[in-house]
Amino acid sequence: MPLLDTRVPAVLLRIDRNPFHHGTLGAVRSLGRAGVEVHLVADAAESPVHASRYVREVHPPPLPGASADDVLAVLRRVADRVARPAVLVPLDDASAIAAARMRDVLAPSYLLPEMPGTLPERVADKAELAAVCASAGVPHPVTLIPDSPARAAADARRLGLPLVAKWSRPWLLPTGSDLRSTVLVRSEQQARKLYLRTEEAGSPLLLQAYLPPGPDRDWFFHGYADRSGTVRAGGAGRKQLAWPRGAGLTAVGHWTANPEVRAPAERLTGELGYRGVFDLDFRRCGATGRYHLLDFNPRPGAQFRLFADSAELDVVRALHLDLTGRALPDGAPRVGRAFVVENYAPLAALRTAPGGRELAWYARDDRAPGWAMWGLWCRHVSRRLRQRLGSTAALPAPRPVPRAAPGSAPPSSPYSPSSPPSVTDNEKASS
Repeated sequence: MPLLDTRVPAVLLRIDRNPFHHGTLGAVRSLGRAGVEVHLVADAAESPVHASRYVREVHPPPLPGASADDVLAVLRRVADRVARPAVLVPLDDASAIAAARMRDVLAPSYLLPEMPGTLPERVADKAELAAVCASAGVPHPVTLIPDSPARAAADARRLGLPLVAKWSRPWLLPTGSDLRSTVLVRSEQQARKLYLRTEEAGSPLLLQAYLPPGPDRDWFFHGYADRSGTVRAGGAGRKQLAWPRGAGLTAVGHWTANPEVRAPAERLTGELGYRGVFDLDFRRCGATGRYHLLDFNPRPGAQFRLFADSAELDVVRALHLDLTGRALPDGAPRVGRAFVVENYAPLAALRTAPGGRELAWYARDDRAPGWAMWGLWCRHVSRRLRQRLGSTAALPAPRPVPRAAPGSAPPSSPYSPSSPPSVTDNEKASS
């Protein structure tokens, strides 16, 4: 008998338009290799995932910022196409929040974990998470929510610079905006200017104490809370390399046993009554050694395939097994295993991996997405370079330096070594 119930298909939902979301491909492969019919609801036309042999059909997704009614209409169209109950696997915060809120309406076409419908939204909200951590006794960076530009500047002084600015509900940020979900703030003026964009961002601005990155400080925990609340599958991982460096996604990660990361993860999900897949991000404070929870994502993390144990159980397979009433096998953790995202860490993908390794894009049994990724990635990098060169070319030409009168000192140039052109913090963050 196959591990998963292959009579029950899976519908993978992603509203976000990121074409290089390797977690989507990981979910497609995990379920497809187990014989499950996989339907993908995502903007995959310009993504390597559409080339996977394990995708049965790609369906048009809701537009970014779609209303709940729009998401429901799309899922109903897909349900009519699939024509039998399916396990729904949300792959970004927006889809996880929408699916949880509509769980009763989506039944019986879709199978979803039973939990309070507002809980995914609560934990994904950065402001709510601070209160959740305080209630559960889980360390969290000091977080302030300013209510005016002046208060933003005052809070920046109180927290100390640099500090971290976050939008409470990053999934509401407008598409195409230069607003980032997280920004390192280096001045009171920058905090004030960010606050002035609150209406555009669609959610409150948070200012948070900065915990500097460093060796062995960035950790994550992936898990699946089953119908009884027991955390199954997954494990603790150490982020060895991030992209962008110091504050981005996991480019290279290792499965590393860490009870100090597992304990708060189990305590938090247990106290909340959370059910389903989750992905937590931690940073260890260099001064105190305590692990602070930075983010709670109510869906699979992009590197979830790192935690495929000896029974080939991962959090996405655990979800399908649990919702179809099958027992989850007890596999042994494969501690030391590595996960590498080739386009962000190409050299790491070439090194030997004594503990075993999974690549985000390349797979021997599914080669086409890996080849497609490199073609798309090269075009993406070339486009970004052209944009930067174009913006540089658009800079005003330096004014000619007037000839100095005999005996006088030459006037200084605005581009002289003594006064280099300034670079804003946002430009640094986007580089």
